[in-house]
Amino acid sequence: MKSDKCAALFARLDELEKEYLRFWIDVCKIESPSEYKEGVDRVGAYFVKKAGERGWKVEVQKQSVSGDCVCITMNPEAEDRPIVFSGHMDTVHPLGLFGDEVVTWDEEKIYGPGVTDCKGGVVAGFYAMAALEDCGFTARPVKLILQSDEEVSSRTSNKETVNYMFAQAENCAAFLNCEPHKDNHITISRKGISRYEFEVKGKVTHALSCYEGASAVREAAYKIIELEKLKDEHGITCNCGLIQGGTAENTVPGCCVFTADVRYMNHQQMAEADRLVEEVAGRSFVEGASCEVTLKSRRQPMERNERNEALLDAINRIYAKVGLPQMTGSHSNGGSDAADMTSRGLPCLDSFGTEGGKIHRREEYAYLRSLKESAKRLAAVAYYL
Repeated sequence: MKSDKCAALFARLDELEKEYLRFWIDVCKIESPSEYKEGVDRVGAYFVKKAGERGWKVEVQKQSVSGDCVCITMNPEAEDRPIVFSGHMDTVHPLGLFGDEVVTWDEEKIYGPGVTDCKGGVVAGFYAMAALEDCGFTARPVKLILQSDEEVSSRTSNKETVNYMFAQAENCAAFLNCEPHKDNHITISRKGISRYEFEVKGKVTHALSCYEGASAVREAAYKIIELEKLKDEHGITCNCGLIQGGTAENTVPGCCVFTADVRYMNHQQMAEADRLVEEVAGRSFVEGASCEVTLKSRRQPMERNERNEALLDAINRIYAKVGLPQMTGSHSNGGSDAADMTSRGLPCLDSFGTEGGKIHRREEYAYLRSLKESAKRLAAVAYYL
């Protein structure tokens, strides 16, 4: 049975729902692909303005290439350890993909760039904080960290944004990442991700004497076939998703560049993935061809551990107390900042954001009801943990 205080908190979340549905729409209308700093910063500025209206503490980590990272703190002077909500403002969708009507909605769903991955989650975090404040909650600091280049593994900031997140959350009681959720599942483990760039060099000749050349495209094709054999759902996988090579149809290509997305369950598999990649890069399939491989970016794996399992147990006890559904700890093959925070020793769980589907596609959607549901889950943890 919910206490009177919790009932008042949930009632306030009910009252604020329309306001934060509009907040959600406004934020998603601001297109913010990772490489478009102006758009990402406009999203951050929207949150900064709203936080300022409530008198909350705001810090901005300036970035020259990526968007600026933002940390908003409610109750900054409270002595108890903070609760941290986090999510990212950047999206993968190219600028202009959605035309003039960037965001649309019907009675059940909202559609647009990042509506569930991950703007819905960060709006839910702000929404939860607003309701907590309106109900007089002052027991501990509550922070909302807005990440700016998560979708590119923080490559554009050279991991400065991830380092900033950890510095802001270092002593937290819980780090709740607001990636999308599904069917009352909380993510407690994730695969890590390494992205490698292969630059293959060959020998250029005219196609009429192709037997005298060394095709960089052919060499790359052999390497891709070897790498694409890595398809263990519970182990190492590889996807070669980008390739560029050649200059003309009648010329043996002297250069071919491709990238490989390699994923792994734990640090042991991460080391094995590095070894396999170096082995393929160093092996010559076409006489006269050569290859150099570069690690472009890396995400640590989020390995299941007792610390995060204990946090999930504590949250489920809270949810039982306040009448929210129990959460099941699950695994995801996708990466997120929760993996970095876990690897650095924080008590961390993921997937506290909105519920939706078709992420990273033009058809991305989220259920409208899930914004309030997510805010209730977050607010309850802050209030009772």
